[in-house]
Amino acid sequence: MANSEKEIIWYKVLDNKKDLPEGRVKTVTAKHKGICLAHFEGKFSALDNKCPHQGGPLGEGSIENGMLRCPWHGWDFHPCTGLPPGGYDDGIETFAVKEENEAIYVGLEEEVPHETTVSDIMVETMVNWGVTKVFGMVGHSNLGFADAMKRQERKGNLNFYGIRHEGAASFAASAYGKLTGKPAACFSIAGPGATNLYTGLWDAKVDRAPLLALTGQVATQVVGTGNFQEVDLVQAFNTVAEFNHRVQSDSRHAELMSLAIKHALLRRDVSHLTFPDEIQERKAKPHAKAKGPKNRITALDIAPPKEAAAEAIDLIKKARRPLIIMGHGAKFSKQAIIAFAEELNAPVVTTFKGKGLIADSHPLGCGVLGRSGTPIASWFMNESDLLIVFGASFSNHTGITPKKPIIQIDFDPLALSKFHQVEVAVWGEISRTLELFNQEIKVAHNSIDHRSEIEERWQIWKAEKQKRIHETSADGLSSIVVFDAMNRLAPKDAVMCVDVGNNAYSFGRYFEPENHDFLMSGYLGSIGFALPAAIGAYAAVGDSRPVVAVAGDGGVCQYLAEITTLVKYKMPVKLIILNNHELGKISKEQRAGEFDVWKTSLTNPDFAEFARSCGAWGKQIKDSEALDEAMKELFDQKGPGVLEIITDVNLI
Repeated sequence: MANSEKEIIWYKVLDNKKDLPEGRVKTVTAKHKGICLAHFEGKFSALDNKCPHQGGPLGEGSIENGMLRCPWHGWDFHPCTGLPPGGYDDGIETFAVKEENEAIYVGLEEEVPHETTVSDIMVETMVNWGVTKVFGMVGHSNLGFADAMKRQERKGNLNFYGIRHEGAASFAASAYGKLTGKPAACFSIAGPGATNLYTGLWDAKVDRAPLLALTGQVATQVVGTGNFQEVDLVQAFNTVAEFNHRVQSDSRHAELMSLAIKHALLRRDVSHLTFPDEIQERKAKPHAKAKGPKNRITALDIAPPKEAAAEAIDLIKKARRPLIIMGHGAKFSKQAIIAFAEELNAPVVTTFKGKGLIADSHPLGCGVLGRSGTPIASWFMNESDLLIVFGASFSNHTGITPKKPIIQIDFDPLALSKFHQVEVAVWGEISRTLELFNQEIKVAHNSIDHRSEIEERWQIWKAEKQKRIHETSADGLSSIVVFDAMNRLAPKDAVMCVDVGNNAYSFGRYFEPENHDFLMSGYLGSIGFALPAAIGAYAAVGDSRPVVAVAGDGGVCQYLAEITTLVKYKMPVKLIILNNHELGKISKEQRAGEFDVWKTSLTNPDFAEFARSCGAWGKQIKDSEALDEAMKELFDQKGPGVLEIITDVNLI
């Protein structure tokens, strides 16, 4: 029995005693304490809710033959005294109870002040390093770490976004890293929660986005026994995580978190820490303190080797028709590259992943190169006498020709001449490298002014697009009509998140960027990316910029429930769904491979109605006459909105 001279604090646990009938028990909470409240023989009693054997919730049990039976293993205790039959010494602690005005109160001693835990130290270190956005799901094997994040969120230092599927969490964190160059965290329980993160982690890894994965784990003492939800997560994440460790009781906890984030930043890769259940709530070591990034990361503005720079400058000075190609790796140096292009009067194209690094309206902008690109970009590549490539990976999708002389500039030495030898491979930070180039080419270069030719090629392409706009069908709108409307009506500074499939190809070809940023699942090409990516993008930009997601019906269904996440956190994301009731890209590939079209048709919900049922704005249109007005309505919404457009799979 609990008798204490300490001050007792009374907590209301039942508004009306009639809510718990005679002979019943229920679980209630007093402050943070779980209580089994029993009504037996006309008396209310309060017992610790945890059975002493495995912590079974006694408030979910029942009173049988005058005894309270644990719902897990059937062990009996007296409903008032907490004592077991037979004189055993494993009874349950009881607490004082009183009735006032028909309400039931439980008396507890004042809670002991919170003591700093290992999780507190690690979360504070994470925040100090600038990782302040976390996407994930709280569950039974990560509660201690979640509690530490709660304390930081209440201080205003962290934002936690609870998602509906852990795959959406890792995609959101990946998108955040791609947009900002800084890591966000994704968070899960052990077992299936952690394995659900896997696809998004690979998306971040192959697109060189920094990301921190945090997973719960079963208690160390049961590892290896086939325990419920036990997966060897260090082994499981070995191929995807550059930094991959289990947190132990004797780890240097602040240092471990610091190293995880440092690896994510410097390697532009995935770091993973997994937290056994018992470690999360362990009291921190005396004098343990959180750490931060001060003097832990050196400046990264590495200058290229003199010989490589000199060779590149010599080629640039001689070129008459140089072409500049920007890949996603050039994202944070785009202004310096554009200034360099303006000095040379050289046309600029981008890879699909680099879409929007230069506006299509810029006098030197020529759109996207490759399968998702424009004929303007391919024209200037074919007509060039030198390719100057910044931060591109030379994927087949982009199709940078090896038949032209190439200067390749990249921060990653392994990316240089990765697939074939180039004329000059320049290892260095792009902006620093351009400083050296500019010092020399301002003296002399032979590049012609391409502006009038670029304008001419744009006029040819725009005339071709106008012809395609008039292609109609009774089955739905054409993609070009949709993207033509987006060119006119979408916010000019939005973050655009695009999915995988025919919608992405049409997006790359027809959407004309201004001051946009673009997020996509580039090398992994994972369907379902757009909607979770928009969550990550909103976490990065907040209300300072619009966020728009474009998806096909096949992709959006993978994480459709995340519309509720938009509503819950009041994210004013605008989702445009091109619904052709088919995995159209796969059907196209089956035809191209001379296979039968098989198993690509889709049965879809009414996406607009689904959005409305979630609390978002939603509208469906089926004809082009309604398109402009519906898109204006979408972008006028203050909160999240979904515009579903019925499209023809054959008009892409």
